[in-house]
Amino acid sequence: MLGMWSLLLLWGLATPCQGLLEKVGTLARIDKDELGKAIQNSLVGGPILQNVLGTVTSVNQGLLGSGGLLGGGGLLSYGGVFGVVEEISGLKIEELTLPKVSLKLLPGFGVQLSLHTKVGLHGSGPLGGLLQLAAEVNVSSRVALGVSSRGTPILVLKRCSTLLGHISLLSGLLPPPLFGVVEQTLFKVLPGLLCPIVDSVLGVVNELLGTALSLVPLGALGSVEFTLATLPLISNQYIELDINPIVKSVAGDIIDFPKPPKPIKLPPKEDHTSQVVVPLYLFSTVFGLLQTNGVLDIDITPELVPSNVPLTTTDLAALVPEALGKLPPGQQLLLSMRVKEAPSVTLQKGKAIISIPANIHVLSYHPKGTPEALFELNAVLTLNAQLAPSATKLHLSLSLERLSAKLASSFSHAFDVTRLEEWLSDVVRVAYVPKLNVDLDVGIPLPKVLNVNFANAALEIIENAVVLTVAS
Repeated sequence: MLGMWSLLLLWGLATPCQGLLEKVGTLARIDKDELGKAIQNSLVGGPILQNVLGTVTSVNQGLLGSGGLLGGGGLLSYGGVFGVVEEISGLKIEELTLPKVSLKLLPGFGVQLSLHTKVGLHGSGPLGGLLQLAAEVNVSSRVALGVSSRGTPILVLKRCSTLLGHISLLSGLLPPPLFGVVEQTLFKVLPGLLCPIVDSVLGVVNELLGTALSLVPLGALGSVEFTLATLPLISNQYIELDINPIVKSVAGDIIDFPKPPKPIKLPPKEDHTSQVVVPLYLFSTVFGLLQTNGVLDIDITPELVPSNVPLTTTDLAALVPEALGKLPPGQQLLLSMRVKEAPSVTLQKGKAIISIPANIHVLSYHPKGTPEALFELNAVLTLNAQLAPSATKLHLSLSLERLSAKLASSFSHAFDVTRLEEWLSDVVRVAYVPKLNVDLDVGIPLPKVLNVNFANAALEIIENAVVLTVAS
């Protein structure tokens, strides 16, 4: 029968919100299965268990040898109770069964974690020959949740006690009185050897928790800093982290936008799944960062469009001849687009819409001369966004749905702008939208919590948020 380590993790005294996200932060709901995987992986992939092997012995002497607790004047030495026994030498931990991890979340309180294992000890018996023992273990620990100097959640071991189960003699000879003393000695020694394993496991888990709160670069534009908004919350199935995303420019200025007036109504989380909720606010701030850096501006020249998309005064005259004045046909055109206001992002059931307000200056284009202004338009580009998650971010791919424009000024005569909208839409599709998609390669960053990979997550667009759900 396997032993058990019982570990109590104190996460906070509140339970997660019931279907509403009151704040605008990124919400991570991490299923208990992921916490179990993180702990299991820390034991499998790291040196934690290997560090325990052989630690019962002191340098050149066994714990129960002439220089150990039971020898050289110790309890069982010539001056001890059982003086007839010369020594038990070189008793070491040679085997430590990989613990089987199971845990139970305690709503509003913490996590009860069980690690089932068995310890194998080898040494030389008092009558010669190999001595092999197996001990079942039950270690109980209490861990408090604190905040590190970096502002990340951290688990701190507060109390640890070890209970041994049955100790079996697998090989060798050990008289019953001596066996009892060995048993008592192991009861005293093993807590000091096994409780540090709990601390080591917590260290690994703390590192994984800390990666959720980090600085994520957005190419040459700036960065997103994830900070913890509140203490972690807990239900009977998942841990909830309210993470505050702070978008900054390269200069360090915070890019901030108004928050949604209503809380986000979240879909329920199914058992054995983890979720990340990406709020509208984060989309808006990233697009705001693109706008303030001038990334959304473009000058469209004939070199940027294919031959089947006309960009000359001849083609313009066929649509709005009154806009050209006395300008002769056959001259090339330049479309100078400037985005002076931040785009607006709309997230509704199943759809993500980006609206970009743009001033479009139409000029006659002389590659070696000075462009001549013809007219100026106030336009709104409405684009559909296709969203796709990866391990680190949410990717966006835009396509133009429609373009609407109004005449702002003309250097000749007023005209009906609606006659230009189809032509302008064609130009924007072939020259502007591809540029936007390249610029949007920065994506919307996702927090990284316990190495949960959302690359294959199911994606749901709800009102004012995007929800990513992945099976544990």
